[in-house]
Amino acid sequence: MEGQHWYVIQVMSGQEKKVKRNIEENREAAGMSELVEEVLVPTENVSEVKQGQQKINEKRLWPGYALVRMVLTDDSWQYIKQSNGVIDFMGKGNPVPLPEKEAEAILLDIQLRKGEVVHKHRLQVGNNVKITDGVFVNFMGTVLEVAHEKGRVSVMVSIFGRDTRVDDLEFWQVEEVPMDAEV
Repeated sequence: MEGQHWYVIQVMSGQEKKVKRNIEENREAAGMSELVEEVLVPTENVSEVKQGQQKINEKRLWPGYALVRMVLTDDSWQYIKQSNGVIDFMGKGNPVPLPEKEAEAILLDIQLRKGEVVHKHRLQVGNNVKITDGVFVNFMGTVLEVAHEKGRVSVMVSIFGRDTRVDDLEFWQVEEVPMDAEV
């Protein structure tokens, strides 16, 4: 439809999907089906290992926000603002549509993320880490191996001047430190 633009709405955090469903299900009854085309909650699939089990969870990219493609009229504005869970439109005073190029870039990014799974822990070989739990707590080292499917990492630490490999550390037992930190 002519005049439709993407708008960002602020919603109650954790209720993005409920707000989306509410707006989409009630738009026909409110006579808004011609004005409000679609509601989008950007998400990505995140893989993490908990207790030895790999789980894939859907994570919201922008907690507390959603996108609405609509024709802005006084009625459609009030319909969205008065929907359960909606706090307000983004923009000072009147809602400001996303620039077309920005909207296209966001939609492309969401489309690209749809099929892929991102790892929660972004450790890579060569990263500097600090061990936060276990026998080697507070030791600094360099990542040698990363096993995302097992949720484990191997780290090389220096003990009394000798390099020692520490295997089978779980991701939660290490934290990444800046590259310029002394290892």
